[in-house]
Amino acid sequence: MTDKQAEMGSLAFLVSESALVIGVLAAIVFGIFGSVWLGTATGLLLAGLTAILFAVILAAAFGVVRHADALAVLLGEPYGTLILTLSVISIEVMMISAVMLTGTENPTLARETMYAVVMIVLNGMVGLTLILGGLRHHEQEYNLQGANAFIALILPLAVLVLILPNYTRSTEGPTLSTPQEIFLFVICIGLYAVFLAVQTVRHRSYFLAPRAASDPDAPDLEDEHPGLVLRGAWIHAALLVAYLVPIVYLAKMLAIPIDIGINRFGAPAALGGFVVAVLVLSPEVLSAIRAALANRLQRSVNIFLGSVAATIALTVPAVLVISMATGKQVTLGLPPVDSLLLLLTLAVSIVTFSSGRTNVLQGAVHLVLFFAYLVLIFD
Repeated sequence: MTDKQAEMGSLAFLVSESALVIGVLAAIVFGIFGSVWLGTATGLLLAGLTAILFAVILAAAFGVVRHADALAVLLGEPYGTLILTLSVISIEVMMISAVMLTGTENPTLARETMYAVVMIVLNGMVGLTLILGGLRHHEQEYNLQGANAFIALILPLAVLVLILPNYTRSTEGPTLSTPQEIFLFVICIGLYAVFLAVQTVRHRSYFLAPRAASDPDAPDLEDEHPGLVLRGAWIHAALLVAYLVPIVYLAKMLAIPIDIGINRFGAPAALGGFVVAVLVLSPEVLSAIRAALANRLQRSVNIFLGSVAATIALTVPAVLVISMATGKQVTLGLPPVDSLLLLLTLAVSIVTFSSGRTNVLQGAVHLVLFFAYLVLIFD
């Protein structure tokens, strides 16, 4: 390769990863001036800075999706989807941890974020994905055994983490005692470890599309991304992690104008968790919709059900460790209205993922529940 070819290759690489370059530069600039700018800006200037942060984070999130898709092609399913899920959830966990360690005390932060993720994913993402996929392909298939495995993990974790604390009597309010927190920590880590062993080793075929699980000559995942440029797996893994770094930092900066807006306009505190959750989940939303439109619903199922399971199983241990180490209280139990909507969502999800096939009606039902969640944020 000549020097000119190497230079052209480097230039093409920088162009393809321009979102990463912009994200790093934005993180540096906001790291130096962000607190002052966001803390003193008002009106259109504050709105403009917020829009810039949102756009840069969103562009970097799409970079995460692209490299996760490349890893899915190189490593095969369900590893590619698992990498995307763990990458996105790590953003959420790091954001919550950073706010708990450096920000003002907010005992409901983890609860509101987890609840927002569950509602956005199980209702908004599932509803939109099933409707778009159903409109294009009428009915779509997925592996029922894999969906049942996800549901079997999500149900006990959601109830034990977000509902049970309302009924314990060892402490006041929707909180847990130290022994109960240790128990919750152990079961979250333990159950998720068992699930990962099932998903990646013992019963990997459960999480493959029905045709792929039975036919080794089924079309490769690369067919879904004809324009995807493939490099070495380690290169895509390194770039995926590199994209996550500015996302986490800039998302923390974005929390400042969100809090200002909530306080200034008297918006509900849960709105902040919703906005951040939408931003964090944008890579998975994009990937799930694209997979459904390509008639690969199994990948979509792995993404949204895996996201909910990982959110609860990984966020709770992190916040409990921080709580016990710093003495900051963590409130986990949901209010009665939110508890009822969560239970309804779980019940509808059981019905939706009980047949191995989906259609637009199921998607419409989930979207109705998502809109109910949005309305109740302002109740």
